[in-house]
Amino acid sequence: MIEIHFHLLFGLDDGPETIESSLALAEASIAEGVTHIVCTPHASDRYPFRPDTNSERIEALRERLGDRVTLGLGCDFHLSYDNIEDLNRDRSKYTINGTQYLLVEFPSSAIPASMDEALFRMIASGIVPIITHPERNHTLVADPERMVEWLRRGCLVQVTAGSLTGHFGKRAESTSHMLLDKNWVHFIASDAHSTEKRPPAMARAFEFLKTRAGQETAERLCTENPKAVFFGTRMPDQPKAIGLDGPHSSIGRILRNAFRR
Repeated sequence: MIEIHFHLLFGLDDGPETIESSLALAEASIAEGVTHIVCTPHASDRYPFRPDTNSERIEALRERLGDRVTLGLGCDFHLSYDNIEDLNRDRSKYTINGTQYLLVEFPSSAIPASMDEALFRMIASGIVPIITHPERNHTLVADPERMVEWLRRGCLVQVTAGSLTGHFGKRAESTSHMLLDKNWVHFIASDAHSTEKRPPAMARAFEFLKTRAGQETAERLCTENPKAVFFGTRMPDQPKAIGLDGPHSSIGRILRNAFRR
């Protein structure tokens, strides 16, 4: 399995505080069968994004972990004005391993209408936004249809592994199942922060997916699609999403355009 949303780097945000805690978190993920992890520190007003420090921390972890897991680098990108302006100057600073794919996190309390235009501009520039854990966002749980036009235009969706099995409460659990049943989910990731409160949960999520949606879906959401993101390649064809018919509803076409650039 491959993790694309994981707070592994120590001393940067609300993830591990020490290198020993980071190593314990990585070991827990390796034990679950994870082979690749994208380290995704927050890029927000609360947690400034520090590329040089990120590189130093990931190299320290690579030295200690060896070849038992492959580490990549991205971020948990918050849609602030300053972040968006900096993204326009240098997208590779924020995207996953410098590719087209970008994890995007919305405020939990409200999503301004201006966010739509920000996403559509990203897509027009060749960036592929991945909306993180909508099932844990109060606004999107109350109004999942808010996502329809984002998905039609080419945004992808990552659901948290623990949400599928109730770790984040009943509303997150039921919303994640609804998104899964509609084929609105493209990735499962743990969004792990610690071995205690926010541990990896990929193995349990994989087994849940096998039971609910079948082996093929479990592999697609936990391995095949995340692999394309990690290595910056075009994702394989996806099953038809329910309720997205419209003039901008071909994700395959949008991804083909992104990878022509």
